[in-house]
Amino acid sequence: MDQSNPSSSRDQWYPHLSVQMQEHHLAPISGSIESHETAETAAWRELKEETTLTPRDIDLWRKGKPYTFSDPSVGRQWTVFPLLFRLKDSREGGRGEEGIQIDWEHESWEWYSPDTIQDDEKFGGVPRLKESLRRVWFESDMNERASKALTAGLAELKADHQSGSHELTSIALRAFRDVIAQLEEYIDTKWWETARMAAWHLWKNGRESMGAATLNAFLGLLADMEEIVHDILDRKIKLERLLALIDHHLDKRKDMPTRIKRSFASYLEGNFLPTAIAWPTPSLVILTFSASSTIRDSILEAFASLPIPNLDLRILESRPLCEGVNMASSILSTFQSRFPPSSDRHLKLTVYSDASAALASKGVDFVLLGSDRISDSGSVSNKTGSLPAILSARHVCPAAKVLVVSELEKVAEPGAESDHSHEENDPKELVGCWVDSGIKGVKILADGIEADRDNTNYAVEVKNIYFEWVPARLIDAYICEEGTLDVIAIQQKAQQVKEKADRYFDQL
Repeated sequence: MDQSNPSSSRDQWYPHLSVQMQEHHLAPISGSIESHETAETAAWRELKEETTLTPRDIDLWRKGKPYTFSDPSVGRQWTVFPLLFRLKDSREGGRGEEGIQIDWEHESWEWYSPDTIQDDEKFGGVPRLKESLRRVWFESDMNERASKALTAGLAELKADHQSGSHELTSIALRAFRDVIAQLEEYIDTKWWETARMAAWHLWKNGRESMGAATLNAFLGLLADMEEIVHDILDRKIKLERLLALIDHHLDKRKDMPTRIKRSFASYLEGNFLPTAIAWPTPSLVILTFSASSTIRDSILEAFASLPIPNLDLRILESRPLCEGVNMASSILSTFQSRFPPSSDRHLKLTVYSDASAALASKGVDFVLLGSDRISDSGSVSNKTGSLPAILSARHVCPAAKVLVVSELEKVAEPGAESDHSHEENDPKELVGCWVDSGIKGVKILADGIEADRDNTNYAVEVKNIYFEWVPARLIDAYICEEGTLDVIAIQQKAQQVKEKADRYFDQL
């Protein structure tokens, strides 16, 4: 087993697709988490030390729900953080099985089917091996149709880099409905545990960096499902009611953007209009970025309701996927159909490069920020480029107000902002842009990225991080479906999220 960490009463280990022979027992790649590490950081370190595999060769495929157990034989309590990795083949730039080179801790390695793993002495595995595996290999807890539905839902969430949190949450709920429809077992305590674990996987293993909204949606849904699950009813009737309930929650989500639009219009009427109408040529000047259907519709609805003839809208392009360009196109199209040339409404639409944030900030009234997650401190995780844009606006135009326009469901449970997962995406998205633009020197840079670091004296990385944090001190107000909120209201919401998450997921 693993060596103890003398600085902690808990040691952690993690299963990996490649199962090893360690001290004559079948074991996964495992190790203790150092005080300065997260579970994922420690797992990557152990993988490199014990197999030489790196992110070039594998990617993190699934996380499992952590669990704790006591081992009386050594008088120790263990907390296990199961993580499942996928081995890349040569077409993906990996070394495949040739990259696996075990160290002194292991006698040999080979592949095992998850179905063969057992938690008993006769099998010869390390303690709780099957329990750890089932937490990342949910297929063992579900029938084939249900597990396929969950796998398909996770794949759709992982692959979608265009939709915002609101749309991704609806995708997660629809995937959950597909899973529930296929869970044919009797609806009892065990069924309820499996259903909650499916919801946990869709939250954690879909797009966790944008998962706060998904978590809140599931917590509200599970609270309503619980009463039906424990009713004394025929199974068929229970299932019909559960599916109808999920459909109701999906339909209810359609009203949320409308309520946010009203909140934004009310905010402008009370905090902007009294001053603006006194200007010789009243204008509403807004800077925003990325793509948010909520922000797009809120801007146009508010503009339509205000007695202000001119809208000066500036949008940053938001590389590498240029979502800001898509939003600008959508806004222009909607404006053209809604306000004919004969109307008294005028739009000045300007798309800026991300590097031009300071230039775009000159004279703005508002900087509108969407959110993928709001921490309990009120800080906001949003598209990379948000923080430079807001800092620029604060410097260039100190009077500008920074508003977060977002669903309240994006408030996350309490925790350090560094604890929230920030996905690092394929650097090829950036490199591909450079290649398409004909930038000189791209090939040598691309070759440097792929170089074997064990045989070179240099390292080349291209970072493609989608999200960054904007501190709460830079934000003036939060516009949501419940109106205009402050940081204290956000903190209260975060505590409510924690209490509900503990109720439905803590004992899984």
